Amino acid sequence: MDAQDALHPDSLQAHFQPHVAVDEIEQVFHLKRAQPLLQVFTALFHGGFDSVLVRLLVLRELATDTSSTAFSRADINTRLAYLLPESLETVLMRLRTNQLLAWDAQQGVYRVTPMARNVLSALDGLLGLGQQEDEDAGMGFLLSQVAGAQAVGGVTVEQLQHLLGRLTDLTEEFRDAIASGSEFRLRESQEKWHTACDWVEKGSEILRAITSDENADAATQRAAQAIGRAQSSLLNMQGMFSRALNQIERQRVHLGQSGLSTTDIKRWLLAHSDLASLAEDAIEQPVKPLFITPAEMIDVAETELLTERVASAVGGLPSGENAPLTMDEGHPMQRELDDWLTRLSDFATLNNFPSIADESPRDIKVHEALLPASFAVASYRASMLPLLGDEGEASLQGATADLARLPLQFAPTDMMVQLDDMEVAAMSLASLSLFAPPPPSPDSTESGKEEN
Repeated sequence: MDAQDALHPDSLQAHFQPHVAVDEIEQVFHLKRAQPLLQVFTALFHGGFDSVLVRLLVLRELATDTSSTAFSRADINTRLAYLLPESLETVLMRLRTNQLLAWDAQQGVYRVTPMARNVLSALDGLLGLGQQEDEDAGMGFLLSQVAGAQAVGGVTVEQLQHLLGRLTDLTEEFRDAIASGSEFRLRESQEKWHTACDWVEKGSEILRAITSDENADAATQRAAQAIGRAQSSLLNMQGMFSRALNQIERQRVHLGQSGLSTTDIKRWLLAHSDLASLAEDAIEQPVKPLFITPAEMIDVAETELLTERVASAVGGLPSGENAPLTMDEGHPMQRELDDWLTRLSDFATLNNFPSIADESPRDIKVHEALLPASFAVASYRASMLPLLGDEGEASLQGATADLARLPLQFAPTDMMVQLDDMEVAAMSLASLSLFAPPPPSPDSTESGKEEN
């Protein structure tokens, strides 16, 4: 293919990416090889539905006449006398041009070509199955194609893949119906499942013949095995349908003692094509809808609000009542904080601090200050220790501010100390120490004496 054909908008290459060569695609090769047959379908089905119908009508009328294989123009005019001569001439010309009718110039007769009979046979098989009541007739058509091809030894992987795709579609459809929880959809799908199982039973023998055929290639064997697995998955859905329907049966709602259920009512409603007709003569007066604008809604709301306020003000103020007495025992954690603050304050004012006796300890281990106590109380006390000496907290009011203003210094370490306690097994080694305010400087003392 040259560059000019590739740039033409109607060329095949114009539909593909520039870096893709059309002839390198396998499916394109197979379709190109079937070009004569595809052109026959194009000749039949190109144009509007009415034109297609007339072409098929003429070709079927001639092909179904088995009394003769050749038709003169007079025979055709007699057999198709219900068509206009101009329309009949146009159809015959199109069928003859596309090798659906062969013209024998020596004898002056038309003959139906073998390709035309093959096309009509395929269409008749599809149309015959399409006229059946069950919606899964397409599976029967695919299975018949596989059976026919197997009978003559020409089954292809593509035919098996079409059948496998249909089985997969049915399985997904049934799973969606089960997941929907709709009783009507479940029962409809269950009926369709029974029909599909009939086709599966008929196709099992065909699959066994394909898998046992020694001349079948590996691709055909794999496709047949995949169809067998899909059929098994389809057959195993009977239990899923039964469980879903039993669940719906347990949840069915009955209307009083009438014996009717919501399913019966829905089935009765579905039997009426015009539900609106059920309301005739059932309502004495028709419903009159009232429409209101947002502005009117605001006016009504404001009127109702003012009316309620005026009604509440007419009665005057209510008489006074004594407030109920309540006993505030205090929060447990607040009491614990107060006790902890008292304990640390006693340590800070030991021997009238800052005059500390020599025998008085200047520091104490944290675990000796926190214990004895329960684990919760000891943890709460330990969480308060970082507040000691916090200037920001000391500038506030409250118990934690009093704790921050104590002359104590908290010095933690990275080591742990094992404890002989029932609540706390180990604790970080830390200490609490007293620190005295800095002594006054000599300059400040002398300046004080001069002022005196």
